[in-house]
Amino acid sequence: MRSIRVETASATILLTEAPEKKVKDRQTGEIAVDAVSGEVLMKLSVVYICEGESALVQVTVPQSGVTEGLALGSPVSLPGLVARPWESVFNGQSRHGIAFRAAAVVPGVLAVEADGAAA
Repeated sequence: MRSIRVETASATILLTEAPEKKVKDRQTGEIAVDAVSGEVLMKLSVVYICEGESALVQVTVPQSGVTEGLALGSPVSLPGLVARPWESVFNGQSRHGIAFRAAAVVPGVLAVEADGAAA
């Protein structure tokens, strides 16, 4: 399925949930891994603020892309952030949504609007 690049240059992104290993199967506790590299995947939550609107989103990153020392509430940067629509059928029910994935999560800075004020 197609990936859509997410523009982050003018956004403020704040860490709201620390990175933790992503669970693939809740019943078995199996940890999710990247299908190509086999690397363990991590999940985290951020609030994405842009143009006066905000959204709470979960993002998946490879374990090697998680920078140490990230603090909750602090600005972060998500290089290579993409959105991927998904759809599945489970127990006869159709489900769909958007999955977000980034190459890394690193300390960031607050976005600054044209008038010089922080966004």
